[in-house]
Amino acid sequence: MVTNNKKKTVLMFPWLGHGHISPFLELAKKLSNTNLFDVCLCSTPANLESVNKTSRNDCGLSTIRLIELHLPTLPDLPPHLHTTNGLPLHLMPVLKQSFDMSSPEFLKILKTLKPDLLIYDIIQPWAPVAAAAVGIPAVVFITTSVAAANNTFHVEITGENKKEIKRVIDCYTNSSSIILVKSFKEIEGKNSDYFSVLTSKRIVPVGPLVVDPVHLDMKQNSVIEWLDTKAVRSTVFVSFGSEYFLSSDDLEEIAYGLEMSNVNFIWVLRFPKGEKEKNISEALPFGFLERVKNKGLLVEGWAPQTKILGHKNVGGFVSHCGWSSVMEAMKFGVPIIAMPMQFDQPVNGRLVVDVGVGVEVTKDGNGRLRRENVAEAVQHVMVSELGEVVREKTKEMSAALRLKGEEEINVVVKELLQLCKNDQLIS
Repeated sequence: MVTNNKKKTVLMFPWLGHGHISPFLELAKKLSNTNLFDVCLCSTPANLESVNKTSRNDCGLSTIRLIELHLPTLPDLPPHLHTTNGLPLHLMPVLKQSFDMSSPEFLKILKTLKPDLLIYDIIQPWAPVAAAAVGIPAVVFITTSVAAANNTFHVEITGENKKEIKRVIDCYTNSSSIILVKSFKEIEGKNSDYFSVLTSKRIVPVGPLVVDPVHLDMKQNSVIEWLDTKAVRSTVFVSFGSEYFLSSDDLEEIAYGLEMSNVNFIWVLRFPKGEKEKNISEALPFGFLERVKNKGLLVEGWAPQTKILGHKNVGGFVSHCGWSSVMEAMKFGVPIIAMPMQFDQPVNGRLVVDVGVGVEVTKDGNGRLRRENVAEAVQHVMVSELGEVVREKTKEMSAALRLKGEEEINVVVKELLQLCKNDQLIS
């Protein structure tokens, strides 16, 4: 261990998904910026390659040391697929299996690095066990909403989900005396209090951890240039995250719904890696691109989300309600048109509506999207008087976040330094 008069070494260990790595990196930057911690981030080479590319446009990442974790290579999972980015859904169980099999390799990393503290994710209950074996305190960092974390204790347990639920709850249980959550009291104070009762831990919010808009390359600049030509708050941004791929039915209904809404839009479309190359025009309804050419911009792969949400001409966000996207919308004061798809997203979608910062697209009796409902929800936010009520609420939430500044991080720093000082083991 380092001595008390030196910086404390913190090892950050997220799950292998971009939606998890990104908030871990943001927390890493904030801890590093205090000059009280030397921060390392551990992930697979496939993920660290992406982090390295990001660091070229983000000087805040230059102080973060990257540690490679090599997973066992399984027949269906070559090293370039040691990430959830673009991973075909049927290979997710294989990736988790390989990740679990890497625990001996991770223990070697702990013994070599000798960090003062481990901050880990909710997928690897073996990580805090390994840390305890070598006398290192460990804290779980939850990158979902606290509402979704609470829901873990109340979902119906079946043969299929029993192992996954136990995996997550064990991560909560094996944390030291605190649990870090990517949230803030103004929207999840009661949820945090309840989570504390469920886990017998103190819940410490770290704030929204929104990525700052970065320098854009020429392709990304073209998106902003297109947006610059539109009127203030006249455009909706449509994105379903980096790891969800729309079915052909949903894609068609959303396309027609956007067209029927008669509202300007930027729509980010993604297709899985390894899938037969798709042409956007072939994936969309016949003639769609021609009909919406003056109102819609289609972007394949990736778009500068925070830059777009922070633009004055964006007035709504059609979102899958991944928690990072919800936090970004709240920070920039953009109303959410909620279209949750999977995992924690339905819980997040309900929270968005309950807090008053968005509306949810109604599905039919079979749980399917319908173009009429998509159009109605978009128009509700963009052109109706009721939409103005939602917009005012999002402005209030955005202002509250700005006023808080670094309040949460200051508390987090004190808590983590105390853990390092006590050299506290798993409770």
